Amino acid sequence: MRFLVACLMLALLGVAQARAGECPRIVSQSPYLTMALQWLDRGACIVGVSRYDTFRPELPRTGGVLDPDAEVMTLLEPDLVVTSTWVDADVMALSVPRGTRVRRLGGFESMAQAERMLTDLARITGSPRADRAAGFHRAWRTRAAASGAHGERVLLLTACTGTPYSYGRRHMLGDLFQTAGFDVVDADTRVRAVRPGEAFPTLEALLAHFRPDIVFTFDRAAAERCRVVVTQANQRIVHLSGDDFLNPGPRQLDGLEALARVMHENHNDRND
Repeated sequence: MRFLVACLMLALLGVAQARAGECPRIVSQSPYLTMALQWLDRGACIVGVSRYDTFRPELPRTGGVLDPDAEVMTLLEPDLVVTSTWVDADVMALSVPRGTRVRRLGGFESMAQAERMLTDLARITGSPRADRAAGFHRAWRTRAAASGAHGERVLLLTACTGTPYSYGRRHMLGDLFQTAGFDVVDADTRVRAVRPGEAFPTLEALLAHFRPDIVFTFDRAAAERCRVVVTQANQRIVHLSGDDFLNPGPRQLDGLEALARVMHENHNDRND
C-alpha cells in the first residue's frame, strides 16, 4: 500500500511539474505585465505585446491598452491575453479569437493590489516561479523598511513640464512611499493633474501649498526643469527611475534599493 501511495504521489508531482512547465501563447497588453511575466519565467511564452511596450521590441504589436488590434490578435492565435483593468471587458472580448482566455489585472491602486496581480499572473500562466510571486510581499516590505526615511514630507511627481502629475496615498506609488516611512503629503488623492482649471494650476502653487521636505520625480527627461522649479522653492529634489517605480511588480524591488542608496547618501552628506 505504501508503495502504491508513493507511486501515486510521484505521478501527481510529475503532472504538476509538467503543467508548470507548459508554455501558453500569451499576449501582454501592458508593459508592466510584460515585466512581471518575464520575472515569473514566462517571457518565452509571450507572442505579442502592446504598441507601448519597449521591453520586447522584436514581437508583433497588438494595439493599445484601450484599443487592442483584433486583426493581429487573430493572426497570433493566443491562448491567453493579459491586460489591465483599464480596458473595458466587452471591448477586450470582441478583440480576441473565440476561446481565448482574457484576464484583466490591476496593480495601480495599492501595493496589495500589485501583490495580487503577481500571484494571479503566476497562477493563470502556470509559472514555474510562483514562489517569487508568493514572496513579493515580504521582499518589497523588507526593502521599504530599509529605505532610510524618517517621516520626511514628500511629493511624488512624474514631471515638471507639460502637465505634471502628483501621486497620492490612494495610488500604488503613494502607498509604497508611505509604507517606506515617508509622509506622502498629497494624502487623499490617487493621481492629481497640475494644470489650469484644476485645484493647483501650476507646480509652484502645488509646492507652496504642500511645502514638502523632498520632491521625488520619475521622468529623467524633465529632471532639469524640475530642479529649477524645486530649487527656487528651497526644497530638495531627488530623481528616481520611472521604470523602477511606476510599474507595479518586480522592478519596484530595484527601485526601493535605489531609494535606500539615495537616502543614505543624502543623510551622510547632510551630516558632513
